[in-house]
Amino acid sequence: MTLYVSDLDGTLLDRDGKLSQSSRVRLKGLLEQGLLFTVASARHVSSIYSLLGDLPLQLPVISGNGAYISDMRSGRHELVRAIEPTLAQSIFALARAHGLMPFFSTHSPKGDHLYYHSASNAGQQSFLDERLSVGDPRLRHSARLQDELRDPVVTFMLIEHEAPLRDLQAAITELCGDAVETHLAEDLYCPGWPWLTVHDKRASKDQAIQTLTERYGLAEREIVVFGDHVNDVTMLRAAHRGIAMGNAIDAVKREAHTVIGSHHVDSVVDFIEGDWRR
Repeated sequence: MTLYVSDLDGTLLDRDGKLSQSSRVRLKGLLEQGLLFTVASARHVSSIYSLLGDLPLQLPVISGNGAYISDMRSGRHELVRAIEPTLAQSIFALARAHGLMPFFSTHSPKGDHLYYHSASNAGQQSFLDERLSVGDPRLRHSARLQDELRDPVVTFMLIEHEAPLRDLQAAITELCGDAVETHLAEDLYCPGWPWLTVHDKRASKDQAIQTLTERYGLAEREIVVFGDHVNDVTMLRAAHRGIAMGNAIDAVKREAHTVIGSHHVDSVVDFIEGDWRR
């Protein structure tokens, strides 16, 4: 059998960041018949649960761009890939030296936290408003973000105009080399305010999929993945079949075996339904 793994935003979800009712009903039916399926997303597992909690997923989900492998219903992490502590301190100092204030997520025995100091532009405010509107239990305000670095940092997130983010991305690469992964991508829901995310080098979707298949006895299965953006490139490259969305960036389409329709017309579930039944 085949294991299908899908990105969420810009791939499985529609323009509003939701799973359509048609996709939900058909995907639930396929899962009940034995379809092997999970998701690999930049979202946290709590956000994934709010979107897909009624689906009978038998496998863990990959969240935080591969930083976590987690049970969707309990939120318990089976694997966490955090940034090395001294490196996290250096990345934070570098961001501040560039005049940028990051959001960052941490993991510790106390739980998962998402720290912020303030919102200084429309993109940051949009992200903060969205987290507040869904009641994100991780969200914490801090007057001194540097004090929160005592817990392991999983992800730094910076939201600004593209030019300063590209400058910071280059500086982080020069400082850290291949010790971290960075992704600079447009926010699908707030155009004009791209995100720069920084993770540990082990936190990537392809590595998380490999770990998942090894742990669950699926290493011999065919892997089919679906994606649209820069953080999906490595998993498309590593899969037996990589499927790019019609709305995907060119870098993703170049790695794909097949390009299907756009994310707003149930293209992922259409493909899975036909492919799996064959």
